[in-house]
Amino acid sequence: MSVLFALWGRGYQQRADEAAFLTQLETLHLQWFSAEEEGRTEDATEHKIRKSREEGKVARSQDVSAAVVLIFASVALALLAPSILRGSLEMTDYFIRNSTELDITRDDFLVPVFFHYFVRLTLPIAIVCFIAAILGNLMQVGFLFTTKPIEPDPKKIAPDIVKFIKKSFLSMEALFNLAKSTGKVAIVGLMAALNILSDIDRILNLVNSSFIIGFQLIAWIAFRILIQTSIIFLVLSLFDYLFQRKQHRESIKMTKQEVKEERKTYEGDPFVKSRLKQRMRELMQRTMIQNVPTADVVITNPTHFAVAMEYKRDSMQA
Repeated sequence: MSVLFALWGRGYQQRADEAAFLTQLETLHLQWFSAEEEGRTEDATEHKIRKSREEGKVARSQDVSAAVVLIFASVALALLAPSILRGSLEMTDYFIRNSTELDITRDDFLVPVFFHYFVRLTLPIAIVCFIAAILGNLMQVGFLFTTKPIEPDPKKIAPDIVKFIKKSFLSMEALFNLAKSTGKVAIVGLMAALNILSDIDRILNLVNSSFIIGFQLIAWIAFRILIQTSIIFLVLSLFDYLFQRKQHRESIKMTKQEVKEERKTYEGDPFVKSRLKQRMRELMQRTMIQNVPTADVVITNPTHFAVAMEYKRDSMQA
């Protein structure tokens, strides 16, 4: 009998644990599918905007920075093309002339020579791109230095899968990014086709031209494609910036309760402030009533206010 009671008690406990687990699971699902911005109808206060900026949460479009970098890199590449070409020919000539003397097993000789030419050819373009990237960000958010975005965050290590899928595939931002990426591919293809078709006759005649002439033509076509595409990307990135700014403002909206709590924190409790004002009015009214007997004249308005006036000829100025 005791064994039966023990088995029955164990089964009852197991069913209770399962019911508790299902209850927690239902609660968890409700949290997953609840709207993140539910109840956030109030615009962010100045303090909330400033705090978000300090945390690195600002309206910024990566397309603006990318377009600025692409324009600067294209112009720098066009201006430095003769120098880069001479350096490439010099490096090729050096390795060909010294091919019989070079020992590829000696890293202390081959690697420094290679990096000498590599750095000389790529460093100017890299510096221009670095400056352009900084300029693209300064144009959007101004000067801002914060380490908050790179600090460890447990939420980033174990994100909400449902929330991630919803944001990545089912949100307005995901649809906008999809349309933006598709448009970029179409623009690059269109610019390439238009530029190639405009010089199709010269391209077909390259078989009768020298290598230098062919290289110059291909480089000129590629440069035109880069410049035209980057300018179009820069114009389109302005719309992306406006969209990102709208999304940022929506993301930092506050509930009415949050606004009320913040106002209490920085401006004081409205109830306490009203009570203080009431006490001040009572104190002023009591003081005025006490001074009425010493007044020389009292001017009254039956419906609005009364004025008590005192004048001492010997001690007061007229």
